[in-house]
Amino acid sequence: MRATPATDEGATANPSRRTFLKAGAAIGGGLLLEVSLPLRAFGVAEAAPAVLNAYVRIATDGTVTIVSKNPEIGQGIKTMLPMLVAEELDVEWASVRTEQALSDPAIYGRQFAGGSRATPLHWEPLRRVGAAARQMLIAAAAADWGVAPAECDTLPGVVRHAGSGRSAPYGSLAARAAALPAPDPASVPLKDPARFRIIGVSQPGVDSPLVVTGQPLFGIDVELPGMLHAVFVKCPVFGGRVRRANLEVVRAQPGVTHAFVVEGGEAFDGLASGVAIVARSHWAARKARLRLDVDWDEGAAAAQSSEGFAREAARLARRAPAIVIARDGDVESALSGAKRVVEAAYSYPFIAHATLEPQNCTARVEGARAEIWAPTQNPDSGRKIVARTLGLAEADIKIHMMRCGGGFGRRLMNDYMVEACWIARVAGAPVKLVWEREDDLRHDFYRPAGYHFFRAGLSDAGRLVAFRDHFVSFGADGKFASSAALSATEFPARFVPNLELGASLLPLGVPTGPLRAPGSNALAFAFQSFLDELAHAAGHDPVAFRLALLGPSRVYAGTQTPAGSTPDFDSGRMAAVLTEVAARAGYGRRTLPPRSGLGVAFYFSHLGYFAEVVEVAVGPTGEVRVAKVWVVGDVGSQIINPSGAENQVQGAVIDGLSAALGQTITLERGRVRESNFHDYPLLRIDRAPPVDVHFLRTDHPPTGLGEPALPPVVPALCNAIFAATGRRVRRLPVDPAELAAGA
Repeated sequence: MRATPATDEGATANPSRRTFLKAGAAIGGGLLLEVSLPLRAFGVAEAAPAVLNAYVRIATDGTVTIVSKNPEIGQGIKTMLPMLVAEELDVEWASVRTEQALSDPAIYGRQFAGGSRATPLHWEPLRRVGAAARQMLIAAAAADWGVAPAECDTLPGVVRHAGSGRSAPYGSLAARAAALPAPDPASVPLKDPARFRIIGVSQPGVDSPLVVTGQPLFGIDVELPGMLHAVFVKCPVFGGRVRRANLEVVRAQPGVTHAFVVEGGEAFDGLASGVAIVARSHWAARKARLRLDVDWDEGAAAAQSSEGFAREAARLARRAPAIVIARDGDVESALSGAKRVVEAAYSYPFIAHATLEPQNCTARVEGARAEIWAPTQNPDSGRKIVARTLGLAEADIKIHMMRCGGGFGRRLMNDYMVEACWIARVAGAPVKLVWEREDDLRHDFYRPAGYHFFRAGLSDAGRLVAFRDHFVSFGADGKFASSAALSATEFPARFVPNLELGASLLPLGVPTGPLRAPGSNALAFAFQSFLDELAHAAGHDPVAFRLALLGPSRVYAGTQTPAGSTPDFDSGRMAAVLTEVAARAGYGRRTLPPRSGLGVAFYFSHLGYFAEVVEVAVGPTGEVRVAKVWVVGDVGSQIINPSGAENQVQGAVIDGLSAALGQTITLERGRVRESNFHDYPLLRIDRAPPVDVHFLRTDHPPTGLGEPALPPVVPALCNAIFAATGRRVRRLPVDPAELAAGA
């Protein structure tokens, strides 16, 4: 991809060309609607596209360019966000071209991809952007015709005055509209959803033709004149530092221009200690790396291991939890009086994001300025790290948000960005840094491992009367590591009269972080699997047991936690998706072959209510084949792009199955044992099941879809394995040897 000034058009116009009006509705830090002065005032030909606001440009031929403000990581945001604008602008989708914005918080507010927040944050504000631009076009036409704007309306791409029969295409009005004051977005009327023509209609991804034909689009594709290539070698033990390296030998290798030690700091998401090798090609840098010999100071983390964590967790489980997370009623008395007490220990490993495009960044640092091309989910966080590390002003750092070849939370961290900038400054030339796959797996911000020690009591009628979890996780000084926490509202909290949730923490020298549906992707496995275990112990159907737990439709208010507030929970919405998915899958009504079974689970995360049923067949050697997955979700009143929504749900299901059926990050002597896809496998296409997706439309604001469909599939899978074999999966990933016939 050749970087050119054209990438800045519209989205990065000189600030002297604009004034700003703050919108009434906020997007992150607040939506800034641009009001542009006439282009002719700056010597721009009238034929150039007219800039109506920071998101919309209209050419004289009627072509509409809509800027997508957030990073595209494969979640379809570059298609979905412009659809919101286009709907209210009232144009034909075929006339729309989309463009990726630069990272510019002054114009766009917060620009990030994470937390399934794009839909709830932008559903109304971006529609108002389109509606405001439409009002400006109407005002321009009304002024030309000498009529009141209220007498005019629009057809797709056309303003008309029904009284006189006059009409004008947007392209002929755009330049004059751009000279008008922008209306207050909060005051513009929005369409009745019954009149939507774009929202709710499946649209293919705007970049899909480029992706499937292998066109340069991703961060790894960037090419700049005079660009050098870099690799950055870090200690295999997290937090280790360079003592000595054979730099002279490396510098003597063909094509190498620089080889130097980077001292780095302590923060995992900043600049680490390591050795940078810069060459005229990536291949030359990679070959030179093979000659590198480093003596590392491995540090304290070299004493840590997955095996050691498991032993220590078992020891801590015999003590009282160090942290009380939630406590209702009297669990000890309820357990003493229970008809049956069930105990089980569940655990799950560290896992990696394993983005298909490894971490990379291209950077040019000249004097006090830096320009960056990065596949990042959180560009402004990267800007801050680069500014702090290199001593630059944030305003002097320009970031091009390249399409990400997968994110899943990994690219919320910008360690690769600050590494590229540091190396580029030392090299005195533009530098593209590309991590090897081994770097990517062994220097991730991992989904934390966890250990749950459950104890629950059932009444004579099989009702859950007591529930206790001693959660052994990671952290220090009473604070959980990133994505390693347990909420006080974790189900069945608030639905059991006697409940205790507590935690003990293990110190950790390994970086952790959010991975698709952070926390929830692991907690759902443990809690929903144990609830299934309780249903069977009670002699109840697993669906009926869950519905009884949910009880009558009620809304439980969220709570405030040190990590922020938790959302309200509507038990009626969850019961509805559970009932519907059971019906669609024929749960309890189908006869399956031997060693086949159906499993069910539900989960609430990222404002989405999802229930799922998995059908499995377990072979005689324990090999698990997933035959089909049924998914029912409630994410509110509107699905913006149905094909994109289905893709997100199916992708979440495949991600969850992939992790559960074979993925683990194993720590030995502070280093990761796994290195590539041969020992950290992704689910292959011949093992991917059909996924039936259905949405319930409810009278609630639309919410996001990137994450909430993932958590239920893992326990539904494990519960299906139990239905097929009678053997409980209490430890991930699934081990076929434990499921073999006769094992």
